[in-house]
Amino acid sequence: MPQSRPTEDRPPYRDPELPAEERAADLMTRLTLEEKLNQLVGMWIYVSGAEERVAPHQADFADDTPAWDEMIKNGLGQLTRVFGSAPVEPARGTAALTRLQREITSAGRFAIPALAHEECLAGFTAWGATAYPVPLSWGASFDPDLVGEMASRIGADMRSAGVHQGLAPVLDVARDLRWGRVEETIGEDPYLIGTIGSAYVAGLESSGIVATLKHFAGYSASRAGRNLAPVSMGPREFADVVLPPFEMALRLGGARSVMHSYTDVDGMPSAADEALLTDLLRGELGFTGTVVADYFGVSFLHQLHGVAEDPGTAGAAALRAGVDVELPNARCYAEPLAQLVRSGDVDEALVDRALTRVLRQKVELGLLDPDWSPEVSQPRDFDSARNRDLARRLAEESVVLLANDGTLPVREPGSVALVGPLADDPFALLGCYSFPAHVGASYPDWPHGIDLPTFRDEIACVAAHVDHVQGCELPEGRTDFAAARAAAAAADLCVAVVGDRAGLFGRGTSGEGCDAADLRLPGDQQALVEQLADTGTPVVLVVSSGRPYALGELADRVAAVVQVFFPGEAGAAALAGVLTGEVNPSGRLPVSIPAAPGGNPGTYLTAPLGAASEVSSLDPTALFPFGHGLSYTTFAYSDLAISAEEVPTDAAVDISCTITNTGNRDGDEVVQLYLRDPVAQVTRPVRQLTGFGRVSVPAGASRRVSFRLHADRAAYTGARGRRIVEPGTIEVHVGGDSAKPRLSGEFRLIGEVREVGPDRVLDTPVTVAE
Repeated sequence: MPQSRPTEDRPPYRDPELPAEERAADLMTRLTLEEKLNQLVGMWIYVSGAEERVAPHQADFADDTPAWDEMIKNGLGQLTRVFGSAPVEPARGTAALTRLQREITSAGRFAIPALAHEECLAGFTAWGATAYPVPLSWGASFDPDLVGEMASRIGADMRSAGVHQGLAPVLDVARDLRWGRVEETIGEDPYLIGTIGSAYVAGLESSGIVATLKHFAGYSASRAGRNLAPVSMGPREFADVVLPPFEMALRLGGARSVMHSYTDVDGMPSAADEALLTDLLRGELGFTGTVVADYFGVSFLHQLHGVAEDPGTAGAAALRAGVDVELPNARCYAEPLAQLVRSGDVDEALVDRALTRVLRQKVELGLLDPDWSPEVSQPRDFDSARNRDLARRLAEESVVLLANDGTLPVREPGSVALVGPLADDPFALLGCYSFPAHVGASYPDWPHGIDLPTFRDEIACVAAHVDHVQGCELPEGRTDFAAARAAAAAADLCVAVVGDRAGLFGRGTSGEGCDAADLRLPGDQQALVEQLADTGTPVVLVVSSGRPYALGELADRVAAVVQVFFPGEAGAAALAGVLTGEVNPSGRLPVSIPAAPGGNPGTYLTAPLGAASEVSSLDPTALFPFGHGLSYTTFAYSDLAISAEEVPTDAAVDISCTITNTGNRDGDEVVQLYLRDPVAQVTRPVRQLTGFGRVSVPAGASRRVSFRLHADRAAYTGARGRRIVEPGTIEVHVGGDSAKPRLSGEFRLIGEVREVGPDRVLDTPVTVAE
């Protein structure tokens, strides 16, 4: 079929038959400097001011936004959070977005629509949208397929409302569990994060939404777990721990956008780091999409980091480093940059470089097609029955049974004392980026927009009698231990619900800007549980939190311990199902549960001297290790087979074993493959996750689980700073957690030391056979 020819009515940039690059280049030649720069900025017109505090230092910039009519006469790159800034019904939000797009395209000379973005970390952050489990729960599920299905649903809801870009997933590797944003991470292991994160990206992108990886890179390793604090990290940790999830999500997931981190690594702020955002991200990793600023991150180069003397020089530094779009508003990239370009201090070629990427993405999204219309049909039901079912399934898979003396399951609960500050609090289910907690908390007169049954609501549905006593307030305040003890003493079973209430910048015990001094349960919650344990009534301790807490001796004093990580709107129902045995628990820990509150930072991914030894009086051994989780059935591991004793450094090996359900009910086991390199050029982890598979096994049946492990999966950054695969013995450990392998073996890599790059094999495929 011959290509259509451009005409005056259809210039090249409007011709869908032409390549995106050619269309973007044509449009760029037609734009003035001011029009170019306006394509590199967003506008946040529905944020109501400093009191809402949905972004750090928002108050400092509340009055800096240009007037709407003045701004859009030169076009606009992005619209910031039309749905996610205040409660708005879906139909009204869609109508508002349509109206704004119509005004933008009518005002500019070339009728270029804005790209609309929203948050989507725990579901579409919009009023009335499904509140899914937070990313730490995704990690606990160890189920990339289900996470990918969730992401496709989130993306479809966003797309139906006229949204183009989602600011998720978070691929930061949890390094210090005191950090408030641990709830936003998928866990403490780069392979788990990369696998789950890639599935989320693929699901979102399959719905036509541009997925945005964040926060690039190193944000989660801030000193003392403080938000935005400097990061002290060597290049080897950066390359082998921090980067792999981003590499996987780019190559395996197909992400089209990356958001820079707020922090500085070794003194270099990410937003001004050309080596990071251009040399590494684009040069080595081959990324061709857009880099967007974390909110006000460009301004922070001036305001917080002190590497720029004013907004213009901050904008120049970020543009030069490789930040294509300033978000959420035009503060450093519009007029300040225009002045520097006109004066010759900034090369307009840098503007054109960013603009090419922005326009190319708009072409790919169909925003420059001649038939594009600002009109959006009636949006979908953002909390449909299908969404709610999916939220419940994911919540059920993410419940982790940590300890159980046989009390659980309680088939027909009789008299239950339900105690704790979170037992009847709907916000006990939600992370800080769920709409009711993120925005709705500032609008107490508005309904939640979705049904949020509490733990009390759901347990009351399955128990004969429930006596609810709060016991204490969170984070601190009035206590009523006497009433809590009396209720527990009079009951057949006590369920104590403790943990976190998410918020922003000090308004919660978990969430962005809500960092912890140590890992003690917040407030008086530990003392409350100790009082309950003294009654002699069996106590089931439920921790609903955004980070792991040191449970210490509490775990020995209660009958059972259940961990959930902000499980979303269906989380209470999922928990009730596990307590009664309707649901066989199958979640596994994506982060270690410490024994003592002060052993920070500490994750399972440590070198030998980071583990317990005779050289220190402090024992950092986790109370419950990464990957741990119990079931109401039991599994046996047998018949480990490694297909070769010697494997070339550029080849693959098959590792398989048999899993048998030795109990009397069906269940899911998460089979985990760990490697150890006992002798290497540099210190290597004691054990590192290299593959996993969630396997459903009927009672009495067996499954053969096989991993295809390429030698690249044993690569690491060697003594000379290059990632290598080297000959030598590799230990293989297979089991149900990171601490106690059920099966062990080894093979030997042979041949020459081989240097590998970003094109190396990043995943370990798993197959299951009867």
